[in-house]
Amino acid sequence: MGVINVIDRSGAAHALEAVEGWRVMEILRDHGVGMDGLCGGACDCATCHVVVDEDWVSRLPEPRTEELDKLDELPVLEAGSRLSCQIIWSEEIDGLSLTLPQEV
Repeated sequence: MGVINVIDRSGAAHALEAVEGWRVMEILRDHGVGMDGLCGGACDCATCHVVVDEDWVSRLPEPRTEELDKLDELPVLEAGSRLSCQIIWSEEIDGLSLTLPQEV
């Protein structure tokens, strides 16, 4: 198992155990750090919005058109904004760092 480093909405840091092949949204949700993921990973709600740390953005696969379209519906985006339901955890991203943005 690997690790995802997360800063939650209150500013607290968490090192979460990650499971190969799981969506990052599922890992965040199951660890109870404040992730809803209402659509269950269908790229349909954007409730799993995260901000990936700058050092990690280029290490992740490029977002697909569906993800970009859904992100465009959010009121506030940052350079590392992604939908965590579209990021599948693998050993290549062990140590991934991200922040849960403040809800608007």
